[in-house]
Amino acid sequence: MRYLAILLLAPWLLILGWAFWSYPKNLPRTRLRRYFDVAALLLAAFAAVECASTAFDTATVPTVGQYGPSSGAIWQQVLPALYGYGACVVVLVLALIVRQLVWRPHAR
Repeated sequence: MRYLAILLLAPWLLILGWAFWSYPKNLPRTRLRRYFDVAALLLAAFAAVECASTAFDTATVPTVGQYGPSSGAIWQQVLPALYGYGACVVVLVLALIVRQLVWRPHAR
């Protein structure tokens, strides 16, 4: 159950990774840029998994009361999904900014 949230979120994270890899098309596609893109995607995946794992550990599971567990147990899956998604998006946005600053076409 530890990685359920990130597994359910994986298709969307793959789509974000594909979009990062494919766009923008006006930047030069040099070997160095591809290495940067691969490094950014690996860092985003690592950050998503690590933040999801940390969120799973920090989410508190409510105690079972007289009528069974309360509905708060869902947060043990929601919180890792939020943390994992947020970490992935932050890394990709920072990589987009750096990539645009480094590889943008210069006006002549």
